[in-house]
Amino acid sequence: MAELTDVSGVVVAILGGTGDQGKGLAYRFALAGHRVLVGSRDAGRAQRAAEELNDMPGGGGVEGGENAAVAREADVVIVAVPWEGHRATLEGLRAELAGKIVVDCVNPLGFDKQGAYALAVEEGSAAQQAAAVLPESRVAAAFHHVSAMLLLDPDVASVDLDVLVLGDDREATDLVQALAGRIGGVRGIYGGRLRNAHQVEALTANLISINRRYKAHAGVRVTDV
Repeated sequence: MAELTDVSGVVVAILGGTGDQGKGLAYRFALAGHRVLVGSRDAGRAQRAAEELNDMPGGGGVEGGENAAVAREADVVIVAVPWEGHRATLEGLRAELAGKIVVDCVNPLGFDKQGAYALAVEEGSAAQQAAAVLPESRVAAAFHHVSAMLLLDPDVASVDLDVLVLGDDREATDLVQALAGRIGGVRGIYGGRLRNAHQVEALTANLISINRRYKAHAGVRVTDV
């Protein structure tokens, strides 16, 4: 693989950083030495999540604040909010996210007695919805298949998977690939244009089924790359 972009000084904000996925990513980027900003609609809740992360083994460097405040300060903003609030959250932060690299990791899923299934999205995918809502941002899609339980487990030194990174801005996808590689055991792999994000988001439903059947935390590895 080509030499990765230097992202060691990148400031990372995570919208929805009080949920397990957001907290897990925040913890791993903090372990890698990044300044990490956890965002929430409730600044107090974000600050409490940051304190919890800083108290974990190897933790530190995590700050909490209201979504708009952390978005303004960050170089890269990861969107890890619930699907139900995805559009409204981004619409409310359009000005703060202008010019930023925005990484969408939201999986539009439904659940019934048969398990998880992919939801239809008018724009095609959550990432494409983000791009439509944020025309002045550089939107990529990544981090859909990373187990929050593994990310939050301090005994897991290496997370064994590849992160598929999609987008139409080569500089942005290169940076996100390198950022993914800051998590121990993870590689960032270019997965195509943003129009291909739907099947990556939808694959999460299959992984949930695998995990339930085999009591595992399955991820994805790409061979011969």
